[in-house]
Amino acid sequence: MKVLGAVLAGGRATRFGSDKALAALDGRALLDHAIASLTPHCDTVVVVGRTEAPVTCIPDLPLSDLGPLGGIAGALAYAADHGFDAVLTTACDTPFLPDEIIAALRTAAPAYAAEAPTVGLWPASLAAALLAHLLADKPHAIRCWAETIGAAAVLPAVVLANINTPDDLTNLSSSRT
Repeated sequence: MKVLGAVLAGGRATRFGSDKALAALDGRALLDHAIASLTPHCDTVVVVGRTEAPVTCIPDLPLSDLGPLGGIAGALAYAADHGFDAVLTTACDTPFLPDEIIAALRTAAPAYAAEAPTVGLWPASLAAALLAHLLADKPHAIRCWAETIGAAAVLPAVVLANINTPDDLTNLSSSRT
């Protein structure tokens, strides 16, 4: 299976107060950590929702400011147009993906992490359906869309780091030293 990795990085980071994709953890940007977390599991990695990154950048679809679901739509459309079978997604504020979560997603695809729905494995064949969902002005929550397509919510016995505030970043950094 040919898998596209997609880091969702188009959010406004209002709770964080600045561009959290560029916030440093262990001397590297959160965006770089997220890219590195996908790389071993994917044929190619892209960043969605930004114009600058160390890998190819693609836009959210059908337009920006639709939240993570717009990023997934952009990634699915890119995957469908470039011969990928599936998209493995994560967010720039989820710097690490344990192997257990990848295994759980692969077993149940389409699937997403129940506690962090931006982490998911989505067949590229869902591209048109997701665009139609967004254009029909249906809810933009990943869980709502996932429910409509019958995606599984996987809950392996791992906790994913999720950075929403500067305190979250400080706490994660402190726990790693």
